[in-house]
Amino acid sequence: MSTIKVFNAAGGAAGEMEFADSRLVLDKGEQAVKDVIVATQNGLRAGTASTLGKGEVAGSNKKPWKQKGSGRARVGTRQNPVWRGGGVAHGPKPRDYSQKVNRKVAQLAFTRALSERIAAGDVVVIERFDFTAPKTSQMKALLKKVGVERSALIVVDQFEENVMLSGRNLPNAAVVRAAEIDVYGLLLFRTIVATQAGFEALTARMQAKKTEAGEGA
Repeated sequence: MSTIKVFNAAGGAAGEMEFADSRLVLDKGEQAVKDVIVATQNGLRAGTASTLGKGEVAGSNKKPWKQKGSGRARVGTRQNPVWRGGGVAHGPKPRDYSQKVNRKVAQLAFTRALSERIAAGDVVVIERFDFTAPKTSQMKALLKKVGVERSALIVVDQFEENVMLSGRNLPNAAVVRAAEIDVYGLLLFRTIVATQAGFEALTARMQAKKTEAGEGA
């Protein structure tokens, strides 16, 4: 049984929450996590790099000097890639780096990543955020109280403007809805700080663990 620390809205300790190990998937999914992370990072690539090939560089097609008799190597055009100002041989062109990930692979990767964070004790739960106005200093102080020393992924169930505005200026934190988190986001931050409702919505996205009989647990 994994235990998760629970805090109240003021950052004070409010006990612990137990999370059944039977819901964690730790015996498979490593490759799925890697595949999803690589696909996510490739999807972030702009793919706009572009170079001019030999046939695209401006210039005359006249030979720089005659074929024979000069004592120098023969040259066809000034656009030759071996010349300064010439084209680029096999250079990059605009392309799409995105990769397709099957739905079941993505679901397994999400379950494995979240299971690892829960098992490692990297998830804490706050009963709720009680921000009457956007205050970055209040969010910073609250994170410090719950033990966040470095980066934090703040998870909420529904959009809360005061929470979003309070966390957006923190350099090592991000506020996001549970439905919008991907595998890359789960692993990017040192600690996951979730509201009670946000944590329930997050764990509801986990893949049901299969029993030995092959039925859902």
